[in-house]
Parts: sequence; C-alpha cells; structure tokens
Amino acid sequence: MKSYVRIISRLLAALPLAGAALPSLSAYGQVSAEQVLNIGRNVLAMDDYVLSIQYFNQAAKAKPYMADPYYYRGLAKLMLEDYRGAEADCTMAIERNAYKVEPYRVRGFARMRLGRDSLAVGDFDTGLRYSPQDKYFMYYKGIALSQLERYAEADSTFSLMLRYNPRFTEGYTARAQMHLMTADTTAALGDISHALQLGANELAPFLMRAEISMKRADWAQACADMDKALILSPREGDLYVNRAYARYNADDWTGAMSDYDYALALDPENRPARYNRALLRFQVQDLDGARTDFTKILEWDPEDFATRYNRGLVNLELDNPRAALADFQVIARRYPRFYPIYYAMARAYQDMGNQKAYTDMFFKANDLISKYTDNPRKFQLDRPTIQRGRSDERANSAQKREYGDEESVEEVMDAFTRLVTISQKDETAPAFGDKLKGRVQDVDARVEPEGFYALTFVEPVNELRPSYNYFRELAEINREHWVSAPLYLSPHPAYSLTSEEAVSLFAYAEGFAGMEGSMRPVDYLARGVAYCSLKNYEAALSDLDKAVTANPDFVSALLQRAYVRHALMETVRSEGAGTGLLPVAGERAAYEAILADLDKVLELDPNIIYAWHNKGFVLYNAGNMQEAVKCFTQALQRNADFGEAYYNRGLAYLSMGDKARGVADISKAGELGVVPAYNLLKRLK
Repeated sequence: MKSYVRIISRLLAALPLAGAALPSLSAYGQVSAEQVLNIGRNVLAMDDYVLSIQYFNQAAKAKPYMADPYYYRGLAKLMLEDYRGAEADCTMAIERNAYKVEPYRVRGFARMRLGRDSLAVGDFDTGLRYSPQDKYFMYYKGIALSQLERYAEADSTFSLMLRYNPRFTEGYTARAQMHLMTADTTAALGDISHALQLGANELAPFLMRAEISMKRADWAQACADMDKALILSPREGDLYVNRAYARYNADDWTGAMSDYDYALALDPENRPARYNRALLRFQVQDLDGARTDFTKILEWDPEDFATRYNRGLVNLELDNPRAALADFQVIARRYPRFYPIYYAMARAYQDMGNQKAYTDMFFKANDLISKYTDNPRKFQLDRPTIQRGRSDERANSAQKREYGDEESVEEVMDAFTRLVTISQKDETAPAFGDKLKGRVQDVDARVEPEGFYALTFVEPVNELRPSYNYFRELAEINREHWVSAPLYLSPHPAYSLTSEEAVSLFAYAEGFAGMEGSMRPVDYLARGVAYCSLKNYEAALSDLDKAVTANPDFVSALLQRAYVRHALMETVRSEGAGTGLLPVAGERAAYEAILADLDKVLELDPNIIYAWHNKGFVLYNAGNMQEAVKCFTQALQRNADFGEAYYNRGLAYLSMGDKARGVADISKAGELGVVPAYNLLKRLK
C-alpha cells in the first residue's frame, strides 16, 4: 500500500460506540443478547479485542438476525488486523441492515488494506449517500482514490471534505500525500504548512516535509523537521535512523552516530540502523566496532553480500587478509562475473604474500572488463545488491572505465557504503488505530506504575523472577481446596484472554447458575474473580459485595473488591472523559471506597505487602505522591525484594523531582526483575 502518514490513528476514537453504561448482571447465564452485546462493546472500548469477540460471538449466536454483533465483531477484527474477517463480518452486518452506516466505513477500510480499493470506494460512496457530509467517509474515499491513481477525483473529494471541515488537520496531510504522488511538491508543501498552522502536534506533516527536504538536499530543514517529529514520537527507532541520515549529510557525524546508537538501544535488531552504524564506524576508522556490526547482520542474513563485502574490506584494514578472503570467496561463488571482488581478493592475496594468486585475480578482473567492453551483450557483468539504486547508464559508465582504475573500484565501494534511509511505510500506512490488542499489547514501554495486585485463575509468569505471590488467607483457600481451581495473586490480572481461556471462564461462571441460595462467601469470591477476568466488573462487584456482606473480615474478597472498584472507576473515566458520565463527586466516592477496602485489609493484617502496594498505586494515580511513597515504603519494610514497590516508589520520587532517590529505586527494581526499569533508566540519561 502506498505511503500515507499515520493520519487515521485516532479516528476510531472519533466514532462513537453506543451504550456506554455497563449493565448490572447477577449471573451470566441469565443475561439477554442485548446485555451480552453491551458488555462486549464496553470491553471493545477498553481495547481488549480478543475478549470482546467472545461476547459478540455469543450475541450473534443468540440472535443471528441482529446486525450489531457482526459489525462490532468486524471492528474488533479490524483492530487485530484481521482484514478479511472484518470484511466478512461487516458484509453480514450489511446483509442484516443495509441502512446502518458504520459497517460500510469499517468494510471499506478493511478492503483498502486488502488492496481492494475499487470496492472500498463503493463502500465509502454508499456511506456518503446516507451521510453526505461525513468527513471520515470523504477522507477514506480520497485516500482510496489516490491509491487507484484517480488523482482528479481524489483531489475533488479532499477539496469537498476540507470545504466542510476547514480545520481537519489530517485532511490537509492526506491531500499533501496525494500531491506528492503526482510530484506536485509545491502544492504538497502548501497543505503541509496549513496542517502545521492548525496544530504543530501532528507527526505526519513533519515527516512528509522532512522527506521533501531530503530529496532537495536541504539537510538543515530535514534535521529540524526530524527533531520535531522525534519530540512527538520519541520511541520510534526508525525515525532516529532517518534523522541520522540527514545529520550525516549535514556533516554532523557525531549526531548521526548518536542516533544510530539510540535506535539500536530501542531495538537491537533494527537492521538498517546496525548496517548504517557499521558503515559510519568504517568511515571513522572504528574498525573493530564496524566488524562487530557487520558480523551481527550476517548472523541474521548470511546472503547479505553487501554486508559480507564490507566486512571483508574491514578485515583487510585490520590486517586479517585470510578472514577477508573467506568473505570475498563467498561473494565470488555467487557472483562469478562481479569484477570488483577479484580486485579485492587480489589485495588479500598480496597481503598474505601470495604473489601468483594476486596476479591471477588481478588479471581475471581485467579480463572480465575487457570482454564486457568488447561485447556487452554477450559478456554481461554481475550486478549484486551493491548497485541497486544506480541507473544502468551510471553503472555501465563506471564499468567502462580504464581497467584497474582505482576510482572505478572506489565507486563500487561507495555504492556499498552509501547510507540509506528507512522506508516510512509503517508510519505512513492508513490505520484505524495504532494498537493491535489494546493497552497490554503496546510495543513501546510506557512510563506507568506497576499494576494493582488482584486475584486471578491464571498463574502469573515472570521468567526473570519466578515467585509466587500469596498471603495467609489465600494460601489457606488453595491448601484446603475451597475453590475448584487455584487462585493466584497477580499485578496484571486484566491481561488479554485467549479464546480458549475466555470460553473456560464463561463456562465456570455459568456453572453457578441456580446455586444462589447455597453459595458460600468463597463461591461468590471465585465467581467474582472469573467475572473480573472477563471484565464484567458490575457482575464481579455484585458477587464480591455478597461475599463481604456474609463475611465482613474476608480479606481476599475485600482486596478483590478494591480492585474491581478501581477498574470500574478507570473504565467509566475512560469512556466518559469530557462527557460528564463520572462527576467529580462520584469519582471521589469511588476513590474513598477503594481506600476503605484496602484500609480494612490492612487493619485485619498489616503485613499484607500487596495491600500496601495497591494503596500506594491508588494514591499515585490520584497524584498524592507523598502518601504513595509512604505506602510503598511500608511494603518494602516488610519485603526488601519487592521489585514493583521499588519501581513505583521510584516513579513517585521522580514525579516529585527527587531524581537521585528515583533513579536509585528504579535501578533496584531493574535488578529485581522489573523489565521496564532498564528502558526508563536509558531515557533518564
């Protein structure tokens, strides 16, 4: 798919999901299809796409004639990049209700990603018949038309969209991309400037203008735009590679090297960054470093002959001709008519003192060039990857130069050593959203506290620090088998479920149907934990309330209820941001109820470090850093190896401006196996 800067990344948020309120459910087996659909929509809004699909499956099974389950399931599949599944589901939704607009939008987008742009345009046109001024339908249609190279229609669509929506920043960026596809740089720069005037916090315009500046060899402007792009997206390694390219051409080799180093710190397997750093190290005569980088690339791809050739040259400079010769011979076997390799082999033999082999290789190279010069069609020369990007005319003129001419060899070497830029395809492909599986699947390590400890039926895994979190009452529940499966205490209980896990938990919760009169407090706890994993927090809260009512000193239920109340507060806050769904008074009451549950736990057993940690977590999120520090300290006084408490206390110290204590705590957390700590320490440097 052709380049488009990531200008649709927030559009999903602009498309409203109806039914924001969570229903109260007493038992899953008694809910209606509408209630299941409502829960699924809320789970979808929480970005847990895999679990939401399970709810939509059940709604569709209960009422297969309804359009909504298929539409929302298609939307969830789209977010998981299952474009074919999204297209099929939206088709079924349209078959059931052809007047519902949203399925056309999702199906059209899925078809764009499948390369079915003509069909996508048809979907967007249908949507525009029902909603003629919808800016998103016009926006997507303009992009699809551009992909089809129907530029006049695309321009007309974008112009109409911007006439109705003159402050739609992404629209100007999309039209600028279309202008670039038609080589109208002046018009593109005009739209980019307009987009930046509307708001300088969009990544796309800076990247596009930087690309234009690089093509014009305006390295200062390219560097300036890449600087701003990296402020907006500081965790994107490829952007550092592109800025390094601009810095290199602006003769800022130190800055270029720094960018390559940082790109590799973010992603050690970033191959272009590794290759370019190796080339730059070669140029500045950091030969050992260059060889290390080239060797790493060859571990990934032994067929990378450009890298192998360069490693051979480095070994020659390091007075290791045998190693150099081994690399050159590999290339010669693959490209027997690539004449520069024989000059390189000649030098290796000369350094080894083998004069005969040196002469043989030298004359072999000359013979290849002579035959090519006399009859180019009959005696064609091999052109391995080193000459990609050069025109045939330039390549031929280089090869027709005087035999053995040092400059002709250097020109081929220059083709190998020319620094490359990274394609912006990942940054520029249109997208409904940036995430595949929601917040827990974010690629970049975000600076946020380690989570709320709560009960789950899924055993937590930490390969760096194998341990079992427990407290006395939880151990007793498991030891006496008061529930049918072991309960675990995890700081990440709301992880994304697999389809099998979701089905199992649905069945477990339904197994309690008809037992209301005979259920024990621990049974309500167990079902509440199952509902928590399914993110049916209203039903979980109902069960946990019953458990605490029956046993006010039930520590496990109090701890779990605090978690559920916190999850509900965060869910409503997320869905109701800016809409008034969660009044300040309501949020304050929820906050106080969470702390009341945790304080009751600590009253019953002040040595439960997880309760101290959870209380600190809640206080941290509320901005009460001093009290949060006190809670994390209480936990650490009881367990000096509690890595998450160190990490969160470190974040609190940093939020308070105490860098020394913050760095010390973050460092200790990393030592104890909290992986994000190391990423944060690098950023702090």
